[in-house]
Amino acid sequence: MISFAAPETEVVGPIRSAPVPAAASTDAAVHASLRIFQRLTRGYPTPDFSLRFWDDSVWTPDSAVAPRFTVVLHHPGALRRMFLHHSQVELGEAFLARDFAIEGDLESSFRLADHLTADVSLGDRLWTAQALLSLPAGTPADPGWHAADVHGARHSPSRDRQTVTYHYDTSNEFFATWLDPAMVYSCAYFSNPMEDLETAQRRKLDYICRKLRLQRGERLLDIGCGWGGLLIHAARHFGVEAAGITLSEPQALLARSRIGEAGLGDACRVEVRDYREMPGDGAFDKIASVGMVEHVGMARLPEYFRAAWRLLRPGGAFLLHGIGETPVSKARRGPSFADHYVFPDSELPGLGSLADAAEAVGFEVRDVENLREHYVLTLRSWRERLELNRAAAVRAAGESAYELWRLFIAGSAYRFRIGHYLLYQTLLVKPDHGASHVPLTRHDWYPL
Repeated sequence: MISFAAPETEVVGPIRSAPVPAAASTDAAVHASLRIFQRLTRGYPTPDFSLRFWDDSVWTPDSAVAPRFTVVLHHPGALRRMFLHHSQVELGEAFLARDFAIEGDLESSFRLADHLTADVSLGDRLWTAQALLSLPAGTPADPGWHAADVHGARHSPSRDRQTVTYHYDTSNEFFATWLDPAMVYSCAYFSNPMEDLETAQRRKLDYICRKLRLQRGERLLDIGCGWGGLLIHAARHFGVEAAGITLSEPQALLARSRIGEAGLGDACRVEVRDYREMPGDGAFDKIASVGMVEHVGMARLPEYFRAAWRLLRPGGAFLLHGIGETPVSKARRGPSFADHYVFPDSELPGLGSLADAAEAVGFEVRDVENLREHYVLTLRSWRERLELNRAAAVRAAGESAYELWRLFIAGSAYRFRIGHYLLYQTLLVKPDHGASHVPLTRHDWYPL
């Protein structure tokens, strides 16, 4: 298994002179906030942070190792905004509203965030609420980014269009500032931790095509095709006829443009269409669905696999690439910040749920691979590119979008690193009167 070194600490903001201890501050709100924060962080193992207040005084826990990051409170009511309702959503909103900031290693700060939003005793909850209410309320700042407002039955075709539009229609130009040149918005496949993102994404596309064992002249369907990266790669390098579907009109427009620029207009097509509305029983030899199953919903998995089964010819293969969640992660209390502000209605199925739903319609599971370490590297590459291209990202979608995605990407990297999120590539086949048409070995997946 690949092991990963901790990310290097970011250098953010000006170099400061020696910090003034918070205990020496003359601001009463500093002392009140410090008492609350010390209570909130009680029991936190090996503190790796410092806390800086609006008057530039600093507190570092006595047992702290060298701080990896600094929590910066921007005003006396910051903690009240962050923790009054004790939810991850509230904490994320306070970040977007600039009530506080993280200087240094943003990814590492999520361990502290988990501790601060974990379940506590009723006594601690009452003490904290009373103490927070003693801090100034002030005028709430505008986070600058509206939460999703979607309507209709959960995971119905109409509501799925709303959720996809909310996320993916942010701006093609925005996504282009931090994705690789092919604009592949899913986990890459690295040969080593130092490899560049473009190479790793190209390898991932090739790996999917080899797992599907694409042959010249075959018909490939990409369910959730994004900006067309897999379609272009499969048509160019494997000679297939590739069709892609997405619910995002801006994605489809750019995908068609990129297909035309590649000279593959006769080999590829992209439609704005729901997977449930795709015609053509047995019309495809192979199907891929990359980074889309997260939008399907647990209750809709049987319908999703029935649609794929119907569209696939007997003997065909279906490569499913998607994020799963462990029972530990699912046990957290309440909705996440991402549910409200990034991926509304998203649900991360466990491996067992995926396999059960696929096998129930007749699919045979032929291979499962967990690539979660690769997603850590992918997400870190995305955040590095986003931060390097901050000015262009802000021009494309605004400051709040930049901060939102920076926070979301860092938090996702943390979740994959600690094993709460997993990335499964699952190869399914539709048996042809019992024949799987699968070779005895996988040697063709790993060329020299």
